[in-house]
Amino acid sequence: MKKSAIIDAVAVGLAKPVVPLGYSTEFGDFSQRLKDQASWLIALRREGYTQFAETGFPTTHDEDWRFTNVSAVAQTKFALADGEVQPLSTGDLEPFGVSEFACCLVFVNGKFSRRLSRVPALPKGVEISSLAEGITSHPAAVEGYLGRHLDFYRDAFAALNTAFIEDGAYVYIPRSTVVEQPIYLLYISTPDATPTMTHPRNLIIVEENSQATIAEDYVSLGSTAAPGCGTPALSNTVTELVVGESAVVSHTMIVRESEQTYNFSTLRIQQARSSNVASHSLLLSGALVRNNVHPVLAGEGAECLINGLFMANGRQHMDNYMLVEHASPHCSSRQFYNGILNGQAHGVFHGRIIVHKDAQKTDAKQTNRNLLLCDDAQIDTKPQLEIYADDVKCTHGATIGQVDENALFYLRSRGVDEVAAKHLLLQAFANECLDRMHSGQLRDHVERLVAQWLPETARFLGERSALAERAFEEVG
Repeated sequence: MKKSAIIDAVAVGLAKPVVPLGYSTEFGDFSQRLKDQASWLIALRREGYTQFAETGFPTTHDEDWRFTNVSAVAQTKFALADGEVQPLSTGDLEPFGVSEFACCLVFVNGKFSRRLSRVPALPKGVEISSLAEGITSHPAAVEGYLGRHLDFYRDAFAALNTAFIEDGAYVYIPRSTVVEQPIYLLYISTPDATPTMTHPRNLIIVEENSQATIAEDYVSLGSTAAPGCGTPALSNTVTELVVGESAVVSHTMIVRESEQTYNFSTLRIQQARSSNVASHSLLLSGALVRNNVHPVLAGEGAECLINGLFMANGRQHMDNYMLVEHASPHCSSRQFYNGILNGQAHGVFHGRIIVHKDAQKTDAKQTNRNLLLCDDAQIDTKPQLEIYADDVKCTHGATIGQVDENALFYLRSRGVDEVAAKHLLLQAFANECLDRMHSGQLRDHVERLVAQWLPETARFLGERSALAERAFEEVG
């Protein structure tokens, strides 16, 4: 038993579960507040909590968490965050680029804010609302999909999210429908005097022959504390994306939390026959960020692109866990993840491809490339293949390096100053991921975020290497 765990079966009526401090009381109060909701939803929450109570938080002894220590989360007593405690204005959201999107749902501390959101006229049959509203207005549709594909028995954070399902985004796109504008979901955490947690749950259903673009953006507002100071917060989200036959979906996850926020996210994708899904991730900041992407190519001929860029400074820790399951024949998947790590940052890439017995003619590729900008930066990379079929084409690989001194010297010798030269090289490395995104409004948004991050990093890369310095002096 972890030192931070206690045995407390009174609050929720379970038989001697082992639960980290405070969660049993939070769950008991939460369940009491929502006791009049549908019995299937109450049962789903209880099932999630029971699983979390049995396993507790993962440790580095768990293979999937080998490189990420979550003891700081396990030892902190988090309470459920309130909604919009202090009213925010649209001006408060401007720094996050909300005005760029016509369709925008805003969530403050995990709760939907209708006042700050915008939903324009939509194609016939399209539903975009909060999950809480969806549970009330479309109970049959939500019940048919919520929790159906997510395996929270293998992930304590997914189980914890399931236990506290209350609000998030609900997106339903009927068959043969094209939603041209991106659907932008903004999740804002506001500072509190005590540690708080939020558990957004998103359900996105895209039926056959439909097309949609969805973005999730997680930000922190108003925190000015130095790294390691201030009040910690936990953002633990799960998104279930169900994609019908021949549907085309682009999903983007953006994380730019404060230095006091732990962000855990799980994207579970279920793909039908001939569907095409692109998952893009951009991780920019947060004390500890864990990005789980788990597509299952369940229908023949499905295609999936998993594309990500993570950039960490200071003591930030960013963990990317990719689990791609090929369950049907003639499917293809591509994983491309690039990492840029500065200071004492720690990055993790654990990419796992499972090709099931019946998934003949699978075509899968996995690539992870990393730049370490300082001697103290660290990356753990583990590409992994598990193949149970005999007619497949699968490759994987990883590289770790530093800024190319020859390229840096080339730019310097042509009059580009050191900071600008480093900026150009980092931008080129980042563009490898950005170029896989389709051009449009959302890509422009992501490019601006990367452009804001890079100059500061280039400026503080440290002294030039002795080799580059001597070479430049010889020429100049």
